[in-house]
Order: sequence, then structure tokens, then C-alpha cells
Amino acid sequence: MSDAEDDGFAAFVAARGTSLLRVAYLACGDEKEAEDLLQTALERTYQHWDRVRYDNPEPYVRRIIVNASISRARRRAIMRIIPMHTPPESAARETDVDLRHVLMDTLRALPPRQRAVVVLRYWEDLSETQTAEILGCSTGTVKSQASKALAKLRAAIGPEAAEGVIGNVRA
Repeated sequence: MSDAEDDGFAAFVAARGTSLLRVAYLACGDEKEAEDLLQTALERTYQHWDRVRYDNPEPYVRRIIVNASISRARRRAIMRIIPMHTPPESAARETDVDLRHVLMDTLRALPPRQRAVVVLRYWEDLSETQTAEILGCSTGTVKSQASKALAKLRAAIGPEAAEGVIGNVRA
């Protein structure tokens, strides 16, 4: 790759790296694994930079992150049973910090595909069509997965708190 192409890739990583790391963290729920996912995605992107740099490379990287996260979760599920996190007692839900922990624990407990839909639709504020493209599925699948995931999130944090938190996720 030429120096100009290297500079273009470096500029892309500098501009979008933090956002992509957030996507990786929300997709897997673990800081170290998120760093690994992002590193893997950036490595694969760099290998194909001459092809993807002319299009918007960010959706390409997001798709690698989400697919890698789902694959890793499946491998872990085959090797062992993943423990489900239980939300803290209702008294702990009174503060925003505790509510955020409950939300993140519940997000981690979602199946990988549902977690990916929630992250892409509500944290990254992508449309159903964009989310479907990244995940390689239909918009109907995105809608049904989002509905199931949001129902689980609402059940975990309570309906009144869910409207405040889930309703403000796009903000």
C-alpha cells in the first residue's frame, strides 16, 4: 500500500476509532474483548483498504465487529454455558449509575444477534435498513429482534424506568 493510502487509513482510524470502539464494547460487553474486536476489524479493513476506502468504510468495519462478536459468543456458548446476570434489587435502581449497570448487564445477557440490533439501531442510531445491511438479514428480522430485545430490557429495568432510559438512548 502507498504512503497516501496508509495516511488515509490512519486518518479514518483517528476520526472514527472511538466510535467504533464504543460499538465493539456495546456488542460484546467487555472492554478488553472490545479492543480485540476493533483490532481484528481494523486489521481486516486495512487488508482491503484499497477496495473499501472509496465507499464509506465505517459500515464495513461495523459489520466485521458485529459478525466477529456474534462468532465469539457462539464459540463461548459451545464451550461453556454463559451465566445470566441478574439485576440488583429494586432499591439499587434509584440512581442513574445503578440503572446504567442494570441496563449494561441486561444488554450483555441478550443473545448476540439481539444485542447487535440494539447497539446498531439505538446506540449508533442506524435505520432498520442500514442495520439489516450490516447484519445481512431482512428489515423484518431487525424489527422482530429489536422488539424481543427491548421487551427483555424493559422487563429487567422496569417499565417506568425503561421509557426514560430506552427512550433516551437515541439522544
